[in-house]
Amino acid sequence: MTDDKKPAPATEQTPPPAPPAPAEAAPAEPAQPQGGGGWRPDRSRSQIILFSGLILLGALAVLYAWGLPPFRPDSQTTDNAYVRGQTTIISPQVGGYVTQVLVQDFERVAAGQILVRIDDRIYRERVAQGAANIAAQNASLSNSEQSERSAEAQVRLQDAAVANAGAQLQRAQADMRRVNELVDAGSVSLRERDQTLAALRQAEAAVRQAQAQRQIALEQVRSVTVGRGGLKAGVQNAEATRGLADIDLERTVIRAPRAGRLSEVAVRVGQLVNPGTQLMYLVPETHWVVANFKEAQTASIRVGQKAHFRVDALGGVELKGTVESVAPAAGSEFSIIKPDTGSGNFVKVPQRIAVRIRIDPGQPLAKRLGPGMSVIATVDTDGGR
Repeated sequence: MTDDKKPAPATEQTPPPAPPAPAEAAPAEPAQPQGGGGWRPDRSRSQIILFSGLILLGALAVLYAWGLPPFRPDSQTTDNAYVRGQTTIISPQVGGYVTQVLVQDFERVAAGQILVRIDDRIYRERVAQGAANIAAQNASLSNSEQSERSAEAQVRLQDAAVANAGAQLQRAQADMRRVNELVDAGSVSLRERDQTLAALRQAEAAVRQAQAQRQIALEQVRSVTVGRGGLKAGVQNAEATRGLADIDLERTVIRAPRAGRLSEVAVRVGQLVNPGTQLMYLVPETHWVVANFKEAQTASIRVGQKAHFRVDALGGVELKGTVESVAPAAGSEFSIIKPDTGSGNFVKVPQRIAVRIRIDPGQPLAKRLGPGMSVIATVDTDGGR
């Protein structure tokens, strides 16, 4: 028997509806600490170490820059330093017109080399005049010597006259004795006695006259001798005048007093120059560095310490040197106008003390140095503490 009932169809199973998607995702809120102290950023140990290291490096850099402990500089540096040298001013010692200029600007010259010539005709004539004056004085001296010999001959002549007068006096005295004897005997008249007495008096006067003439001759000799001393002095004066003329003539040729290089040559041919006129400058080959350190920097600077300096004119090239000496006083003591700190408000100003640095030999670039060039000098004070 068949079953007329149809089996019921199987019902379709539909999936359950999906939950509605949220409109937009809400940002995740940071986790609140259980203590409730507010928000704090995350700190890792590496960040803390990094920041601490940067702070420490900054502090060390400040201490190093100021030279404070534990950093103390082993050197002292200043930019108040210059190359120095004994620059010579070339000037004439006599006046005149320039006839030759034998050098050019910045030329290197040797010691004794001729630089300039001045017209020397006047000075040559003065030399000739001095020679003529010497000859005239020598002639006067020769005449004086002849006069002295003549005066000495006059003395000898007067000696003979004195001797003759003495002999005449002796004869007159003998005659007078005989006459007196004869007068007593009555053989000679009084008139003859008077005549003999007069002859005696004349002979005595002749002796005194001859002695006086001899004294005059002696004084003449002394006068000639004294005059000859003056003539000798005249000869020496004439020779000295000739020597001065020779010196002036030699000075018409201006020579280099030492080897070196010239500055710009300011003199021209035909120019009238006077003594002291600056014609040019001569820069020597020897140089050194004078560094003006602050007084607080010189506490550890000693003679013999090594130094080095950079030259601006050579592109900052570094050269080496040695401390040669330290100034005995601050630079203000050598200035013409002294600072007045005895009145008004006082502000302490660090003084500068000059340090002379010798340039070490064997450095080719040192030949290019010149006085006045700016340098930055550094002294190694490690060995001076």
